[in-house]
Amino acid sequence: MGARFEALDELFDDTLTLPIGDREYVIPSPSAEDGLRVQRITTLAARLQSGGEAVDTTLLDDEEEIDLFQLCLGPVYDELLAEVDWVQLRHAGLTAMFWIVSGVETAEKYWRSKGDPSLLAPNRETRRAQKKSGSGTASKTRSRGSTSGTSGRRATASGRKGGKT
Repeated sequence: MGARFEALDELFDDTLTLPIGDREYVIPSPSAEDGLRVQRITTLAARLQSGGEAVDTTLLDDEEEIDLFQLCLGPVYDELLAEVDWVQLRHAGLTAMFWIVSGVETAEKYWRSKGDPSLLAPNRETRRAQKKSGSGTASKTRSRGSTSGTSGRRATASGRKGGKT
């Protein structure tokens, strides 16, 4: 007997709600064709974001960037254009892009970071400081292996293969 699956539309919330000012803007999921276009356009940007680098929309000219935001925000684009400033429109557009490409968790992370790459993926110094202070996820328990660069046993002349010393 085959597995019984729930209806797909019951499994997913196919909208993204972004609070801006005193309003909430509900961005619908793009069509499959538009979603694939966004995926192709933003593959590089998603890689940059996951590595903690700034999203460089200068890879797109102004017209291409506006097209990307229109694709990502759908019918909400015109509302946002009329009601918010550029920084808010851009942040909403990039958040929607990450939602489309990588899912809601990535979009939430980007939204909370305010677009600051250092808040997306801590740099090496921040990670080291977190480990030293114990706020990181690294365990304080030493591993069984030696960290001093020496082995646990000393080799003796009689234990070596190949002859006497």
